[in-house]
Amino acid sequence: MARRDVPILHRLVNGRPLVWLDNGATTQKPRQVIEAVAAFYGSANSNIHRGAHTMARDATALYEAGRAAVADFLGAPSPEEIVFVRGTTEAINLVAETWGRANIGPGDDILVPVLEHHSDIVPWQQLAAETHARVVPVPLLPDGQIDQFAYADLLSSRTRLVAVSHASNVLGTVPPVAEMTALAHRYGAKVLVDGAQAVAHFPVDVQAMDADFYAFSGHKLFAPTGIGALYAKPELLAAMVPWQGGGNMIESVSFDRTTFAPAPHRFEAGTGHISGVVGLLAALDWLSSFDHEAIAEYEADLLAYARQALAMVPGLEILGDAPDRIAVLAFTLAGHDSTAVAQFLDLEGIAVRSGHHCAQPALAHYGLDSAVRASLALYNTPEEVDQLVSSLLRLQQSP
Repeated sequence: MARRDVPILHRLVNGRPLVWLDNGATTQKPRQVIEAVAAFYGSANSNIHRGAHTMARDATALYEAGRAAVADFLGAPSPEEIVFVRGTTEAINLVAETWGRANIGPGDDILVPVLEHHSDIVPWQQLAAETHARVVPVPLLPDGQIDQFAYADLLSSRTRLVAVSHASNVLGTVPPVAEMTALAHRYGAKVLVDGAQAVAHFPVDVQAMDADFYAFSGHKLFAPTGIGALYAKPELLAAMVPWQGGGNMIESVSFDRTTFAPAPHRFEAGTGHISGVVGLLAALDWLSSFDHEAIAEYEADLLAYARQALAMVPGLEILGDAPDRIAVLAFTLAGHDSTAVAQFLDLEGIAVRSGHHCAQPALAHYGLDSAVRASLALYNTPEEVDQLVSSLLRLQQSP
């Protein structure tokens, strides 16, 4: 059913049917999302929040319906706890530049596991350099899990923030985020969870995990690029100062004094990605037409099938073997550079990712600077896995 809804999955690449296994980079869009964005521009295009005419009201209603849908999707108590951003990267930078600058200072620690994406490392390094704090890496176990004993030992009264992904983009590891959050809170630390790789794969409940901040990107959730969301607890949002100034985020402006709108609007300066929110709303509606638990179960079965099938390829080694993981398979192929593998697969219509995957410390944990990654989604099939395996076998047998 999902495949029928996604037009691009039915195109040819190099004369072969497309096999899209690069979902960790971006997911493809169902027609419901494409049509919703087109319909917005065709019948409702307007700026929001500051117009009295019909189309302004229509556009504003769609935008705020998107905010409510995100809150419901994440299990957040209120839409007022959702800030629209360009994506996970901007959300993390927003937290670093607002809450971080106000709460992290000399001698403080920011704990960041080695498996993190660069967007959950670099902003904290930049903040630490300016505030004389420390970014403390949390090591991994050989199977790609976060070393929980090391994590517990590294937590201290100096810890101000723990930044952890809900699922790794390169190893697929799903850390025990709720347990890590509870432990961090004992030390008075806040926890930011990078949900970019998690939201498309299994249900998320920010209240159950007690996250202080949670971020995700729409384009990894079957929605358009350039839109994402940040959840934050209301008391944190209320205390955070705006990080950008302009229209839409103010209450009143004079040359003597400017007052800011309440959260979340104070963090959404200027004209936002309105059509992106419309697309995100459509993507969430589409995804909710499937049972989210069933998606997770199907992908787990597909991952198990893929691991078994790939084991038939001589010289192929999969990175990481954490017991709790999403359907991401990073691997090396003996005798072949990762880029060359990806280029060969592309000639056969199969799209995978190669390189460092914006997770160089995680790859360095395995002594690597590059790997191939096949990342699966609910619209992938065992037959596509078979095509991947057959192509890799042909590559290994080629002179």
